[in-house]
Amino acid sequence: MARPASTPGRSGAVTRADVARHAGVSDAVVSWVVNGGPKTVSEATAARVQDAVAKLGYRPNSTARALALGSTTMLGLVVPDSTNPFYAEYAVAVQRAAAARGYALLTISAGSDAAVELRGVLDLCDRQIDGLILARGTGAGVVGELARRGVRTPVVLVDSAAPHPGHLTIGPDATAGIEAVTDHLLTVHDHASVALVIGDTTDVELDGRQSGWLRAHARNRRSPGAVERAPFTRTGGYEAGLRLLTAAKRPTAVVTGSDLQAVGVLRAAREQGLDVPGDLAVASFDGTEEASFTWPSLTTSRQPVEAMAEAAVAAVLARDLPYEHRTFATELVLARSCGCGTG
Repeated sequence: MARPASTPGRSGAVTRADVARHAGVSDAVVSWVVNGGPKTVSEATAARVQDAVAKLGYRPNSTARALALGSTTMLGLVVPDSTNPFYAEYAVAVQRAAAARGYALLTISAGSDAAVELRGVLDLCDRQIDGLILARGTGAGVVGELARRGVRTPVVLVDSAAPHPGHLTIGPDATAGIEAVTDHLLTVHDHASVALVIGDTTDVELDGRQSGWLRAHARNRRSPGAVERAPFTRTGGYEAGLRLLTAAKRPTAVVTGSDLQAVGVLRAAREQGLDVPGDLAVASFDGTEEASFTWPSLTTSRQPVEAMAEAAVAAVLARDLPYEHRTFATELVLARSCGCGTG
């Protein structure tokens, strides 16, 4: 005989026992239905339990559920700067990919303080996350410290410029991406050379953007333009742009390592009274939504953020990670800033 329906206790918090009484089943049956096992129940019983859950507004205890399943169904993501549109879009893409698999995402912004970054990563791991995704600018010292401390959380490195021994790394084919956009400026728009604004923390030997820029000049038998190293920020691009545009030999074309740097260069050009693209062609790397809203709109080498985020989530949940470096092709998006398009 079914047990009589009941209402939650005086505390107001609906418990598994409340659901069991309402559905006329045991606590164990409620657990099997809510957690999808380990035992199966009839469709009629499952429907009765689910109806009770909905009517009472029951929310399972996530900690107890994690202990029962051996999984918190949570992933961690660490980015260098959550205010950077590129990393903001990456985080949203990772969250979507995780949610599609029933996982929640905890995200932290590491900033420039290595100690703060490590504390944040260790805090994520202490929460028993099922996988950790580290973006470029993070992870260099962190993965070694995690290994030293015996942390066994699966780790994938994303937006990675090069392989990292013992880990799966995912990143764009930056060399081909920058080569394509530089080649476009040299051949289609016939610039004698193209200047480069690149990050001041990147490794010249490993960063494919600078090598792609050099390769485009070599293939077209042109001498490379000037190089300015600056932070991957609007301010960094602005200051680098001013140095380039006030030099004795002002460039006629500039390619930047990020959309944010290009935004800064556009402002510097405006302040110098230069027309873009008439006096100065500008192109960038990243392809964030911000590139579509500059004036003029930016020609850029767009990273396939959705595909890379999907690959990262799938890989970190697979656990049996191959130690390899996976690269994804970028897309050349032509717009007004180089002299193409109408935007």
